[in-house]
Amino acid sequence: MVLPLSGSWRWLFKPLVFLLCLLPALRLAWLAYSDALGADPIEALLHGSGDWALRFLLITLALSPLRQWTGWGFWLKYRRMLGLYAYFYALGHFLVWLLLDQALMWETIVPDIVKRPYITVGFTAMLLLTPLALTSTKRMMRRLGRRWKRLHRLVYVAATLGVIHFLWLVKADLREPLIYAAILVALMAWRLPRLCQIRINLA
Repeated sequence: MVLPLSGSWRWLFKPLVFLLCLLPALRLAWLAYSDALGADPIEALLHGSGDWALRFLLITLALSPLRQWTGWGFWLKYRRMLGLYAYFYALGHFLVWLLLDQALMWETIVPDIVKRPYITVGFTAMLLLTPLALTSTKRMMRRLGRRWKRLHRLVYVAATLGVIHFLWLVKADLREPLIYAAILVALMAWRLPRLCQIRINLA
C-alpha cells in the first residue's frame, strides 16, 4: 500500500524530506558562524553532530516496522536517504573530533582510539557505517546481490555501538542515552524473529 499523496504533491515530498534532514547541519553551521555555540563550541558541534547521527540511524531502523504497522510501503522509499544522512552526521562528528578537538595530533589520536573505550566503539561504528554508505547505490545492490543484504546488517552493530558510545560518554545524566538504548532494544526486538529465521535458514 502506498501513502495516499496526490500526484501533484508527491514529487515535492522527497526534496522536502531531504531539506528537513539537512536542517540540523545548517543550524549548527549558522550557530558556529554567529559564534552562538556557547562556551565550548567544539563540544557543542561534537554533541550536535553525534546526536543527529544516532537519531538518523534509529529513524532508518524504524522504517521497516512503520511499513508493517501502517501498511504503507511509502516509508521504505526514504531508507537510503536517511541512512546516508546518518553517515553524513557521523562523518561530521568524526571530523569535528579529528580536526577541531584533536587538531590532527596523531600522537594523541591513536592512543585515545585504543585506550578510551567510548572512543574505540564510536570509531568502530564509524568504520562499519563507511562501507554501508559506499554500497548504498542501486548499482552496488545489483553487483553484490545477496551479499549486499548481509553487509548492510552491519547497521545493527553500528547502531548498537553508537548507543554504547553515547552511554559511556555521558558521565552524569543518563536519561537521553537510555532513551536511545530503549528505542534500539524495541527496534531489534521487532526484528528478532526474522533474524532468527534467517540464521536457521543459513544453518
